[in-house]
Amino acid sequence: MPKTSKRIEGFTESVIRKMTRIADECGAINLSQGFPDFDPPGEILSAAEHAGRHGPHQYAVTWGAPKFRSALASKLSRFMAMDIDPEKNIVVTCGSTEAMMASMMSCCNPGDKVVIFSPFYENYTADTILSGAEPIYVALKPPSFSFDRDELRHAFEQKPKALILCNPSNPSGKVFTPGELQYIASLAIEFDTFVITDEVYEHIVYPPHKHTYLSSLPGMWERTLSCSSLSKTYSVTGWRLGYVAGPEEVIDGVKKVHDFLTVGAAAPLQEAAVTGLLFPDSYYDELATTYRSKRDLFLGYLRDAGLSFTEPQGAYYVMLHVGEFGFGDDNRFCEWMAREIGVAAVPGSSFFREPVNDLVRLHFAKKPETLKEAGRRLGRLRG
Repeated sequence: MPKTSKRIEGFTESVIRKMTRIADECGAINLSQGFPDFDPPGEILSAAEHAGRHGPHQYAVTWGAPKFRSALASKLSRFMAMDIDPEKNIVVTCGSTEAMMASMMSCCNPGDKVVIFSPFYENYTADTILSGAEPIYVALKPPSFSFDRDELRHAFEQKPKALILCNPSNPSGKVFTPGELQYIASLAIEFDTFVITDEVYEHIVYPPHKHTYLSSLPGMWERTLSCSSLSKTYSVTGWRLGYVAGPEEVIDGVKKVHDFLTVGAAAPLQEAAVTGLLFPDSYYDELATTYRSKRDLFLGYLRDAGLSFTEPQGAYYVMLHVGEFGFGDDNRFCEWMAREIGVAAVPGSSFFREPVNDLVRLHFAKKPETLKEAGRRLGRLRG
């Protein structure tokens, strides 16, 4: 039998999806894979029912149905304070996962270097491998998850083709400050580097922190590919509707990569999702308020249980400190906790390039009653 590709030799099963499988096997509350246990807004569900009966059911335009792109461009123009052209500046993808992959393949040649902040969402390393690129890791140091400016400059001095920026950050919940973003932008301009942003949690930010779109900073539009999706904002993670926004010259390349990767995102779901994209600003305010309530509720249970954690500034994850429990191996701890405590988490080592084995990631995109029961179970960690 012929040997498979060398590029997949370093791949393992996604640790996040592995923990979901373990949670399903043992009936644990799944706080590992970040999807809600509540429905999308009713208006979106009604639109989906209508699209299911009346269509469209055939291929949409490869880079996105015109109605969807028009609504998306209007929303992005409003929040990014920029003029986004639905024909020139947007590609609709099958989730932000494809958006990131298509962006990476459009920007990078085999052998190019790519800067990745650590901890990072596990797909980023896989994206570099599949693109034939070489990652350069720059540490975000717990508990503040700030970076050392000299370390980042040294990474840029190696002439990377791109930097990946997840903001708000998964898994740490860090929201990059305006000063940090200005510094990143200054290096990207100085060293003529692309920045590929992952901004799927753009509307889940907790005061006093605020989200800033890197592409909106002076000199950054022409070198930034802004990737995001509808998954977290509208609680439709299974719909797999993502997008890339950026300058026309680069988006033309992304369109070609996307065409041969997936052809296009689901037409009826694009039709239904237009309803969400047309929501007023008050929807996003209420979304942030709802998740702040969930965060505060869940963190309260962790405090009551005497557990140590880093309070997230955005997104819906919290990094829990578990070194005190004496496992020394966070993978073994997470499997034990799922089976014996009944709560599934993600081992922190799957997000870090550095040897970090005393953190695990939990998420709180759940109903209050689910979080209450998870809190009760986590209270058993101390006996």
